[in-house]
Amino acid sequence: MQYITVNKRNIDSEHICCGFSDKKCKDSYQLKIQWLKKEFDNGYVFRRLNERAKVFIEYGPAEMAWVPVTAPNYIMVNCFWVSGKYKGNGHGKALLQQAIDDATEQGKDGLVTIAGAKKYHFMSDEKWLLRQGFEVCETTPSGFSLMVKFINLNGKTPVFNESVKTGECIEKTGYVAYYSNRCPYSEYHVKNSLIEATTKRNLPLKIVKLESMEQAQSAPSPATIFSLFYKGKFITTDISVCMDSRFDKIMEKNK
Repeated sequence: MQYITVNKRNIDSEHICCGFSDKKCKDSYQLKIQWLKKEFDNGYVFRRLNERAKVFIEYGPAEMAWVPVTAPNYIMVNCFWVSGKYKGNGHGKALLQQAIDDATEQGKDGLVTIAGAKKYHFMSDEKWLLRQGFEVCETTPSGFSLMVKFINLNGKTPVFNESVKTGECIEKTGYVAYYSNRCPYSEYHVKNSLIEATTKRNLPLKIVKLESMEQAQSAPSPATIFSLFYKGKFITTDISVCMDSRFDKIMEKNK
């Protein structure tokens, strides 16, 4: 099967995998497209299977990444997903190898990415990455792992920024949701579903939208697509917590 690179020239005629069949998220989907168009100018890459499927990888220069990590001369792997019937067919390894090849060609010191020490939604699988030659170089109290695959063994080891070192956010009352338009689901579910769920339960909610790279790089969570905090403590990256039908179950699980 063929992989295609989505860029400024073809993005208006090519789908970007997530959310393409979710009509209620169509405006949120367009915001992700707008985000990608801007990031393409910073060397961002979106590569996917040439099928109507969720099989893709996103990556770009770590210096320009919308995550609180310092990793000069590295490629930051962001969203990386192989779903459904396409699992187990080598797509993950093939897409990752293309990112490794790009990093090598560009003279980068390696690849860096963020995973969960346990399985976190919208985050890469730490165990799988370890099998592909990545290693953990730092962790946070909230359960995130910074992982690196060295190309140049003399390269400087990436680090998390200070903003995530405590695993807490500065707001210590109620619920606080941090999100960005890195995902085509986030705008809709934070601005609609989460507000509806918390209002129904009479719960205090503050929403913080990360609207620039600088804001994202100083965020209190490495998961800048979506992170929910309660009384300053990190709760989840699972955006389905926003939904009324899922809120109580997920919150109970994360107590």
